[in-house]
Amino acid sequence: MPNLVIPFPEIDPVALAIGPFAIRWYALSYVVSLLLGWWLARQLCRKEALWGRKPPLNDQGVDDFLLYMACGIVLGGRLGYVLFYNPGYYAQNPLEALAIWHGGMSFHGGLLGCILALFLLARRYKAGVLELFDLGAAVTPIGLFFGRIANFVNGELWGRTTDVPWAMIFPAAGPEPRHPSQLYQAALEGLLLFTIVMAAVRFGGFKRPGTVSGLFLVCYGIFRTVGEHFRQPDAQIGFLAYGLTMGMLLSLPMIALGAAFLMRARKSARNKA
Repeated sequence: MPNLVIPFPEIDPVALAIGPFAIRWYALSYVVSLLLGWWLARQLCRKEALWGRKPPLNDQGVDDFLLYMACGIVLGGRLGYVLFYNPGYYAQNPLEALAIWHGGMSFHGGLLGCILALFLLARRYKAGVLELFDLGAAVTPIGLFFGRIANFVNGELWGRTTDVPWAMIFPAAGPEPRHPSQLYQAALEGLLLFTIVMAAVRFGGFKRPGTVSGLFLVCYGIFRTVGEHFRQPDAQIGFLAYGLTMGMLLSLPMIALGAAFLMRARKSARNKA
């Protein structure tokens, strides 16, 4: 038992209720993330100097970028959760797969959904796929940050038991003090990752297509793996072989793909030199 246990703040998961209608913090985090991401994408696509050429999207294109990303996040995130984290349950209850208001979203599924969505958007606007990947990578940490904060507010996806002095007792996780792993992940996957990708943009990352998205994939994969060491695995899956978790396993191909993007960007830059 730690010397000091921080009580979990009792935050109502409903941010605003008007009669029978309720707006939850989790839903609000999606809305805020998408709007901030849309605003930042517009600013980035208005600065030709960052790209060293004409930006891949105009203002109308960025509006469509928001719509495509939103669809990729929601559809891919839900499908990813169904397939990666609870396939047995949804095989027996297929209609529950449509009940997204019951919770259950996967980042890795959302990532695959966004990749497909940006492929379609690139074809529509005849833009470079890697350029749109880079733009998406620049704004995605915003959503990761607010999403993890929403996880914390909901008291879900809590950490493993611990005796660190900042441990918390989560109401739905029993009496044991646990890591507030949602906050660790918000700091790593949100704040730190945002700082890294924006630094890459500032120092010419958009001028070498694949650089920003490759850096995002590698860093997210590493940060997610680190965070998984503190996070309690999903109860229906538990630990996999060698102490791995599903989050760790799904992050490995991300790191490999990101490294491939970075090597391609570097080779392309050398060929142009």
